[in-house]
Amino acid sequence: MTLTSPTVARLELTLRIRGRREELDLTGVRIAKALGFTNQYWTHVEKGRNVLTEEKLTALMDLLEIEATEEREELLALRTQAKERGWWASYSGLFSDDALRLFGLEHGARSVRTYSALLVPGLLQTEDYARALISSDMANIRPVDAEQYVAVRMRRQQRLFAEKDSLELMAIVSEAALRQQVGGPDVQRQQLEHLVEVCTRHADTVGVRVLPFTTTVGAIAGASIFQLLDFANPRIPTVGWHESVAYGALLDDPRSVRDLGITFGQAYEKALDDTESLDFIRKVAHDIS
Repeated sequence: MTLTSPTVARLELTLRIRGRREELDLTGVRIAKALGFTNQYWTHVEKGRNVLTEEKLTALMDLLEIEATEEREELLALRTQAKERGWWASYSGLFSDDALRLFGLEHGARSVRTYSALLVPGLLQTEDYARALISSDMANIRPVDAEQYVAVRMRRQQRLFAEKDSLELMAIVSEAALRQQVGGPDVQRQQLEHLVEVCTRHADTVGVRVLPFTTTVGAIAGASIFQLLDFANPRIPTVGWHESVAYGALLDDPRSVRDLGITFGQAYEKALDDTESLDFIRKVAHDIS
């Protein structure tokens, strides 16, 4: 059973409400009018930006003809969880809404699949590597905030190493991510050694596969950084995250998520296997002068 996340609870609640509304062929306008909301407020509810009060949720369940006691209790429990504050809420002044949602989704996900062409994925970065990377991003991050960004990146990793209910991670990286010396040779070498150590100590839940320069690739080469988050609850579909130098966004459109899944699958098939990848990483680390 995965950890409770207010973000995931909110997502499930909105999905179930929207699904039931569509089953009954009710418009959002009709729902808003019946409950005394503006159309805009209801739109925010269905997009997970607002959480209904218990009284309004009860009235909504009546309107949606949700009569089963168990289901009503589940929805009320989800509402309670959705109102809680996750650790990421303390950093709302630093990150975009989508980035904060990503942190919340990671906290409640069962597994993450990630691809990175030029950098070691954030969930696997050492503190020194993250600090060097973040400190160099002067266009987007103020120097005074840099340590908070580093702290958040380290905090996101805690579920990878939890004794119970650890997050499963499969990362695919290009050889470029291994050779690009972020922070200098010592920092990069320690980062690569960290990858090997994590994959060895947590072999059941964490894996890294490498796409060497000699691999023939097509559209994969054009991808920068993306993640696919999967959840234990079958009600919650896979959610994607796509990131560039200056922009990051969640993707929940089924077609976009499917396309990322296809791209990841192609990269996975072309990458070295687990053993070959670790040997490759060790060799690159050894070669760094």
